[in-house]
Amino acid sequence: MKTSIEGICKIREDCTNLVELLRDRGTCQPEKIAYSFLPDGEKVSSTLSYQQLDDLARAIASRLQSLGLTGERALLLYPPGLEFIAAFLGCLYAGVIAVPAYPPRRNQKLSRLQAIASDASAKIILTTAALKEEIARRFAEDSRMGGMKCLSSDNIDGDRASDWQEREIDPQSLAFIQYTSGSTGTPKGVMVTHRNLMHNEKAIAQSFGHHEKTIVVGWLPTFHDMGLIGNVLQPLYLGIPSIMLSPVSFLQQPICWLKAISAYKATTSGGPNFAYDLCVRKVKPEQLRELDLSSWDLAFNGAEPIRSETIEQFAKKFQPCGFRKEAFYPCYGMAETTLFITGGDKPNLPIISSLEGTALAENQILASSNTVKDGRQIVGCGHTWLDDKIAIVDPETCEQCPGNKVGEIWVSGASVAQGYWHREAETERTFNAYIKETGEGPFLRTGDLGFLLDGELFVTGRIKDVIIIRGRNHYPQDIERTVEQSHPALRPGCGAAFVVELKGAERLIIVQEVERSYLRKLKIDEVVGDIRQAVTSGHELQVYAVALIKPGRIPKTSSGKIQRHACQAGFIAGSLDVIEELKNVGSAR
Repeated sequence: MKTSIEGICKIREDCTNLVELLRDRGTCQPEKIAYSFLPDGEKVSSTLSYQQLDDLARAIASRLQSLGLTGERALLLYPPGLEFIAAFLGCLYAGVIAVPAYPPRRNQKLSRLQAIASDASAKIILTTAALKEEIARRFAEDSRMGGMKCLSSDNIDGDRASDWQEREIDPQSLAFIQYTSGSTGTPKGVMVTHRNLMHNEKAIAQSFGHHEKTIVVGWLPTFHDMGLIGNVLQPLYLGIPSIMLSPVSFLQQPICWLKAISAYKATTSGGPNFAYDLCVRKVKPEQLRELDLSSWDLAFNGAEPIRSETIEQFAKKFQPCGFRKEAFYPCYGMAETTLFITGGDKPNLPIISSLEGTALAENQILASSNTVKDGRQIVGCGHTWLDDKIAIVDPETCEQCPGNKVGEIWVSGASVAQGYWHREAETERTFNAYIKETGEGPFLRTGDLGFLLDGELFVTGRIKDVIIIRGRNHYPQDIERTVEQSHPALRPGCGAAFVVELKGAERLIIVQEVERSYLRKLKIDEVVGDIRQAVTSGHELQVYAVALIKPGRIPKTSSGKIQRHACQAGFIAGSLDVIEELKNVGSAR
């Protein structure tokens, strides 16, 4: 296998961008199927060979070039399917900077899309013929967006491919702008270059142990960095098949993801933490007989933080189907580094460290036994690859932290993007950090807290999300986990813990979704009482207010992360879809 991986990497070094790569694929393996789409998770509705993809990309690029859009930004609004892939690559061929985003749902506000389109100064919208009229109508209602041209890429004449004007691509030039998911604030456009893409794809290939027989199955949205870089561009980089499902199909019937892995003998697939939890909860025991997961040798989990309970519960439930715990591959990444930052060594078991919670609250690393009451288990996310580097730095002093202390994760390397689109001050603060003592840099400040232990990175949480009460740090995900386990009426992975300042003191607030099956028989006082007791017992904190909300109403990013700041703003404004809100359920200590 080592020879195969080295062979792939050598081939990739001959190409400096994805346009050269796809052109070669279209010539050398024209009939090989690159992508297959299963809208319901079972039946194939469309496929694209490498030659078909190259032809479509050239036709779309020719049309964009004829409109004089080289160097401009194009907003890509596509439903699940293969049309997005052709359009994205068509933009690369034309020198148009793609801006992937999600198409607006019916009755959904356009505020986020308007903000992205305005920030990027997008000149055109690319979409499908089926969505073109509705999108054009919706955008026309806004005076700021009404002047944007809307083009359906799946209606472009294929004969235009021969009119495409090939252009030289500078590896340092922009390939696309990836807008952040906005888990802690307003989305920002990350400027990703062709060099960033090729370096990150090489890092993923090496760390994942990919080779020419790798098969990828995925349901992640293509407008999100994990879906685009991982499930779309990594297979193209390797020249291997990618079987793609609709995200909606997965959310409605999680077993369709596992059925596709089973049917296509996939070797690589994954998603955020909640995807594995959803399978554990929703897949019925009798459905396990339909699955053969023995081919699945890399189940990546890119959520932060990754829960040790998720690894244990998923491995236990699906072991009868041939799934091996060793397949779990915790990793760490973000849009600002194109995608991938760290990952472990296959086929080792995930590394889980048990720490004393009291010490962690003081940013100290102290090992504990599993029997300690306030012990915390943290899953390791591997190490850097290629020439990338990580430093753990005090976010206030910019001094490198000693090995026994939690600090901000700083990253350097060729995968680090060029900055934020038209945000010079934020780019300077975030992408051009230097370690105080040595002057080493520049580093990207990730905004994440963590530590290194024997070279392994452990992520503890987001700086902006840390709850500070009476001088002690509390990680919101720990409190949220305690809350969701306190009563069966509460939906796992659908709660937020944060603080608001009232009467000169920080008060702990809990916003939590309720399971749909409990809506009619919900005993409010019992549920809130259990939440209060669990948080007090587990964290020595008093809950000031609990807001129970309807299923599916808690603010989340496109990748499934809880938007705690949006929850906080909604709580303060009284705009959450609340079933019941109880304040002063415990006096602040």
